[in-house]
Amino acid sequence: MSSDSLKLPECMRLLPAETMGVMKRLEWYARRRMQGTLTGRHSSPDKGFSVEFAEHREYVPGDDPKDLDWRVIAKSDRNVIRQYIEETNLRATLAIDVSGSMSYTGDSAATVGDVPLSKLEYAKHLAAALSYLFVKQGDAAGLVTFDKEVRGFVRSGSRPSQVRRILEELHATEAGADTDVGKVLHGVAERIPKRGLVILISDLFDDPAKIIEALHHFDFRQHELVIFHLMAEEELTFPFKSFQRFKDLEGIEKMLRIDPQAVRAAYLEKVRDFVKRIDAACGKLRADYVAVNTKTPLRDTLLRYLGGRK
Repeated sequence: MSSDSLKLPECMRLLPAETMGVMKRLEWYARRRMQGTLTGRHSSPDKGFSVEFAEHREYVPGDDPKDLDWRVIAKSDRNVIRQYIEETNLRATLAIDVSGSMSYTGDSAATVGDVPLSKLEYAKHLAAALSYLFVKQGDAAGLVTFDKEVRGFVRSGSRPSQVRRILEELHATEAGADTDVGKVLHGVAERIPKRGLVILISDLFDDPAKIIEALHHFDFRQHELVIFHLMAEEELTFPFKSFQRFKDLEGIEKMLRIDPQAVRAAYLEKVRDFVKRIDAACGKLRADYVAVNTKTPLRDTLLRYLGGRK
């Protein structure tokens, strides 16, 4: 057998051995009650007969007499049975921003091998790792990629082959045009069935009011929401000193020549205000806001978030 026949598909580069080794030691537990098709580790809104007590209800003919609560019957002379919360599998959807601004890399970006990661490549590796985690623990994972509209969609699934499908879609995805995060997320919220987990991975380059409105849509649909907000070191610190030519990666504006020192203070204040606004909105929605500097190695980002998640 030749060495060429043993080569892994290119898409598997998104899930290197180091990442798989980290994810094998981690688990994800849903905080909200999930709806799914399998029995698993997450609470379901449906009543069943597992280990977590939910409530009493009146006994009706056909109920199993062994579920009668004799203590309540003795005290109140009411025939009631105990209901429990079923456990179910989690259905996760990874929504990945693939707009033009996500192609920015910067000089301080983390690397995989010797290759520095753009925000888009970082998002792909993060999505690949989380997909592997969900499927490994018996949950379902799906994928949506978008810029100003949905570009790719992989329906949620829990078979081992699902990871390969997601990796192939991620590998084939390239940075697109300008973005419309708020508008697209409304469509994504309607497209995902039942209550589940939605993980948004984006630089969130859009009107914050529109983004927050879309996040409320996910909350209305009773999804648990996690936002990984990816920004490069240069976007967070604006370290430029001499006159620079700045190119709009989404093609909305022409290339501009700017004196960084003249705009640094105002720029950094706007970034702080933007992050604070999104973070506050997530807090009100009980959504996780995870600020990610793409100079941080992916392994550290995963361990920091998943290790601290309760």
